[in-house]
Amino acid sequence: MANAGKKKIVLTGGGTAGHVTPNIALLPALREAGYEIAYVGSEDGIEKELMRDCGIPYIGVPTGKLRRYFDVKNFTDPFRVLKGYAKARKFLKSYRPDVVFSKGGFVSVPVVRAAAGLKIPCVIHESDMTPGLANKLCFGAAAKVCCNFPETVAKMPRNKAVLTGTPIRAELFSGDRQKGLALCGFATAAGTASEEKTEGTAAVEAAAKPVIMVMGGSQGAASVNEAIRNHLDELLQDFRVVHLCGAGKYDASKDGIEGYKQFEYVKEDLRHLFAAADLIISRAGANAIFEILALRKPNLLIPLSIGTRGDQILNARSFEAQGFSKVLVESEEEGILNRKLVSTVQDLYRNRDQYIAAMTGAGQQEAIPKIMSLLNKLAE
Repeated sequence: MANAGKKKIVLTGGGTAGHVTPNIALLPALREAGYEIAYVGSEDGIEKELMRDCGIPYIGVPTGKLRRYFDVKNFTDPFRVLKGYAKARKFLKSYRPDVVFSKGGFVSVPVVRAAAGLKIPCVIHESDMTPGLANKLCFGAAAKVCCNFPETVAKMPRNKAVLTGTPIRAELFSGDRQKGLALCGFATAAGTASEEKTEGTAAVEAAAKPVIMVMGGSQGAASVNEAIRNHLDELLQDFRVVHLCGAGKYDASKDGIEGYKQFEYVKEDLRHLFAAADLIISRAGANAIFEILALRKPNLLIPLSIGTRGDQILNARSFEAQGFSKVLVESEEEGILNRKLVSTVQDLYRNRDQYIAAMTGAGQQEAIPKIMSLLNKLAE
């Protein structure tokens, strides 16, 4: 279904920011390559607002969740999926894209299946080590499947799977350490703990301490927040701490503690906080850990382990096996996070160089050029 003029691409994916952010990261490269871009997402999902902020034409289609458990919506959602398929097919037939790129989520199922029926080549990106149900339903229709983990590639047909990593927003690489420190109210006279300390004032001593950034996602992570605050006195002996605690999880009683700064959520200035961080403590969502990998920040992963299908645990264990991360899994032993947090962070910092070296040699780098190469070949 080739076009005589400008190349066209349809992006899809939604349900969570994790299904949209990598698509946003691809936009500058797609524009530079001369693609006309449209986005097909759900009628009222988070992707609608995000894409409109990016100036991308948006087409909303009905969608339904494909559940593995009993819910009364299981009787009505299949009809929404069929409606979504019909609307997606109608749009694709009219728009005539050269290629479709899907980041997953249930809205992608009718789009990818409709594209396959119209013989439009599709590239799917799978973030987690074990694919979600939506992507599983689309693999048969895909020309290529981009993967984040070597373990995923090994389990898929060799001619389809490609180890690419996740597209990372270019602005994350433009952070300024001094701006990040200033945002936290940390003194900036000295750099990291690896630099020579100046004898004298307590302010200079405090400025020489390395910075830990704690990330729990936009909603925060209650158990991680609690453990950090429980052990704040110990951590602040050797580190400064910037804590992204999540919406509604700010603890005003900790205001004014020297070397500790809380934010509920940071958007535009996140790049500067990344630049200021010497270590990162994070959940193990795929987008977050691949941003950490791309920035080569030594990290402690505390995967979400309760009420999930266990994908974060698998993600974290893969990063641990590849030498990129240290891992603490809360569910393995009651109280492990509180007992081992400080000693694990200290060990991570002592051995930070080996983690940086492992991340430097990772195969999941330069995801955008790899994905663009696949898209360009299929769009020819």
